[in-house]
Amino acid sequence: MNGNIPAEKNSTQRLMSVDALRGFDMFWIVGAAWLVRALHQMSDNAATNFLLVQMNHARWAGMTFLDLIFPLFVFIMGVSTVFSLTKLLAQGGRREALKRIFKRSVLLYLAGIFYYGGLSNHWPNIRLVGVLNMIALCYLFGGVLFCYLKPRGLLVVTVSLLVGYWALLTFVPIRNYQFVNPEITIDAMANKTKPLNDAGRRQLRAELIQQANTDYFATTNFVTGKYESGLNLANHLDFLHLPGKQNQTFWDPQGLLCTLPSIASGLLGIFAGLLLQRRDYDDRRKVRCLVSFGLAGVALGWLWHLQFPVIKNIWSSSFVLVAGGYSALLLAAFYWLIEVKNWRAWCQPFVWIGANPITIYLIVTLVEFRQIASRFVGGDISAALNLYAAQGLGDLLVALVACALVIGFMRFLYRRKIFLRL
Repeated sequence: MNGNIPAEKNSTQRLMSVDALRGFDMFWIVGAAWLVRALHQMSDNAATNFLLVQMNHARWAGMTFLDLIFPLFVFIMGVSTVFSLTKLLAQGGRREALKRIFKRSVLLYLAGIFYYGGLSNHWPNIRLVGVLNMIALCYLFGGVLFCYLKPRGLLVVTVSLLVGYWALLTFVPIRNYQFVNPEITIDAMANKTKPLNDAGRRQLRAELIQQANTDYFATTNFVTGKYESGLNLANHLDFLHLPGKQNQTFWDPQGLLCTLPSIASGLLGIFAGLLLQRRDYDDRRKVRCLVSFGLAGVALGWLWHLQFPVIKNIWSSSFVLVAGGYSALLLAAFYWLIEVKNWRAWCQPFVWIGANPITIYLIVTLVEFRQIASRFVGGDISAALNLYAAQGLGDLLVALVACALVIGFMRFLYRRKIFLRL
């Protein structure tokens, strides 16, 4: 593909580079991490240690590659929103576009509840927020804003969300009380004494939760400008107002207030989509703009980090800029390789995954591909390779077969045009 493609086609077509980048993003969730861990078992060196660190979330402030996976997906969703809604707005008008937005948002939100166990547990042990739920809200608000606002209006909303969120967490007073996930305390106590059985853990957990509730409301000292884990406005609002089960017992990384800056992540993707849709820019100029946009986002985000740290768990405004910047750079690379240079054979497995992201995300909760792979090359085969060839080689083989199963399954769906369109 090059910049001479007619504008009518360029403004509405589905870009392979976007599907490939989405698939690349999902691949790290559904299989690539297995390969990294297996490689680390084979050779414990500086390179594999670095990769292993990148396959774990930052403890709090800071950022690893794994921390980029979620905001990258939201960013790509914003890019896709431009192309899908532009076509729908032209054909069916704003009413049809809004109907699709609301329908998909509701279905995606319900899929999120199903992903975290659905109604298998009794209330209040049902999780109402999570990754898919936040994606649904980002798509809902981003799509509606795209239908009503021009780029300048979208920019005003984006800046307002980032600055407003920073102002809330910086200047609104909160009780000077830090919540700690009771599981951390229980594990620490179990390590110092004898291990606790299930009944003992449940009893101790209930006591710790009750004590935290009492201590929080007994705290009369208020502070501002706190961003620590369990000691910030977003976490405290979740404790006070978020119903249902929460990932960190008292608060959730995809909680109430965190949704505001996550919408900005989707809007950054919409800006990238608007750029790719422009008729007056050739493809090479689009790549240069994406690179400039990405470098600016990374630089501004890390500069803001000095005052408002880059923290994924509260989706800090600086995190939005850094993640958006890296996402734009990745999009520029994929767009240049696939659309400008027309190098496409290498990315086909990513396209198969990227065309059906919600399907594979839900499937991996029901199907353990690594366990299936071990039925083919596990047991004595894996043990023999570990013992007689190289330590960790058997585990690497299992990881490779598991990845092949994932890719093969997604290829099967893609070739038969089976897509889950929520």
